[in-house]
Amino acid sequence: MQEQVRIKQLSIVEDHIEELADLLVDVVNDGASIGFLPPLTKAESRVYWDDVIQEDVRCFVLIENGKVVGSVQLQLCMKKNGLHRAEIAKLMIHPSARRQGYGRRLLDAAETSAREDKRTLIVLDTRDGDPSNLLYQSHGYIYAGQIPLYARSETGELDPTNYYYKILK
Repeated sequence: MQEQVRIKQLSIVEDHIEELADLLVDVVNDGASIGFLPPLTKAESRVYWDDVIQEDVRCFVLIENGKVVGSVQLQLCMKKNGLHRAEIAKLMIHPSARRQGYGRRLLDAAETSAREDKRTLIVLDTRDGDPSNLLYQSHGYIYAGQIPLYARSETGELDPTNYYYKILK
């Protein structure tokens, strides 16, 4: 049976709240550095997702065979001097769905949306040493530098984060 994969932009999260809550719990408890520390509960995850959809946030989900297995957010800068830029945030792929090009597809969707919103610069940060660094570099993002001691890890250590940018054409 051929797998069906599609990307959907959400205007509300209610239709997928349980799957999104499970996705966030699974990726955080698997070690992803996306603003939370394990153990993350489903209740905490639901609170987060309830507040995601805002005027300045575009949220995309990747659905495989009817199930949400990935998500990314494009956060539009609304400052007068930053209306040309956006930030990639919370790119997450369920551990069982990794290495299938889903992260790349979600990035493509976010970049397309950025272009539609007349954004010409995308920035992002990710923990040093995470596989996401290779994904972003292979997708044309340029390493801009590192901030040490940026985010606390599950072990209590403070990890550095790497900043990247991409100029959209």
